[in-house]
Amino acid sequence: MRHVWREGNKFTLLPEATRFLPAMYAALEQAQHYVLVELYLMESGELADQISKVLINTAQRGVCVCLLLDGYGAMGLSSADRQRLQQGGVQLRFFNPIGFHSLARNLSRDHRKIVVVDGEQAFTGGFGAVDEFLNAWYEIALRIEGPVVADWELLFRRLWRSRLTRSEKGGAGTKVLPAQREPQVFSDGMQGRAISARGYRYQAIRHSLYSRVSQADRRLWLCTPYFVPTFTLRRRLFKAARRGIDVRLLLPGSKHDHPGVRFAGQRFYHSMLKAGVRIFEFQPTFIHAKFVLVDDWVSIGSCNFDHWNLHWNLEANQEAIDPQLATDVRELFERNFAASQEVDPAAWAARPWGQRAKEWIYGLLDAMVTRLK
Repeated sequence: MRHVWREGNKFTLLPEATRFLPAMYAALEQAQHYVLVELYLMESGELADQISKVLINTAQRGVCVCLLLDGYGAMGLSSADRQRLQQGGVQLRFFNPIGFHSLARNLSRDHRKIVVVDGEQAFTGGFGAVDEFLNAWYEIALRIEGPVVADWELLFRRLWRSRLTRSEKGGAGTKVLPAQREPQVFSDGMQGRAISARGYRYQAIRHSLYSRVSQADRRLWLCTPYFVPTFTLRRRLFKAARRGIDVRLLLPGSKHDHPGVRFAGQRFYHSMLKAGVRIFEFQPTFIHAKFVLVDDWVSIGSCNFDHWNLHWNLEANQEAIDPQLATDVRELFERNFAASQEVDPAAWAARPWGQRAKEWIYGLLDAMVTRLK
């Protein structure tokens, strides 16, 4: 897929589930033609029930509803819930179910988060359909309107077609997706592009971020839940900080869903701090959001910017050059910095040996996994 910058778009930042879930539900309930949903995580529970109810109600109004889930990320979705979706008229498919094939194939996951409604609006972010997103994890989403919606829809449609089973390809009862609709172009809209990655073979998201980091003029703020950066990203962050750019990392604190990953990433803190990078650990909850602000350029989506995601997963982010969105994201960062504990370089240099041992152990494990790729 060519990652083309489109003019005439509108972007709306939706921080926290209390804002993005109602916005998505409202869009689904107003759908007239089709709804396309692609998620990594979905497991039985309160949020999955809410989403299933909205999707089924939409399908029963005659709207074509397609739900594409990752075969591993949806293992927690019960057979009863899967059957309920299908009996309710939702077309359900799975990307790469875990099977008895190569390890590399099992490790390849669909980590994208895409919701498209009638070709008119799309949503992306780091969200999933698991109960942690209701109150235990901090997450954000972005509503997208304008020509770039067609690119998000194309990402979904291509993967959806590749998931057709033999019976679906030849069966008389196969449901056909409605024709793709043309999105509205806003005369006062802004530039944006949908950008994707597909494992180690195609890493446009990574290369785009590297380029922006190198070109930063004033500010480079990055939020990621799993800070295990590539060597190249670390080096570029160092260089940016040393040339006077305001480089800040917003990372999870102790309320982490994978503490070992946190310890593995903390082994880079000393060199980051020494280079002038400021590090903030979010305190209220586990922060699962993935967003970047480089001057007035914004990137929001599914990619964690860690070497694991970049090597194995299907990812997709929305990039935008929009002064108002940049302001909203800057203010979001500032609120989250205020709710975080900044890592003090002197205190970190004097951290206890127990902490250092955890960094070494989990760093070694991370290095071993990296060599397996």
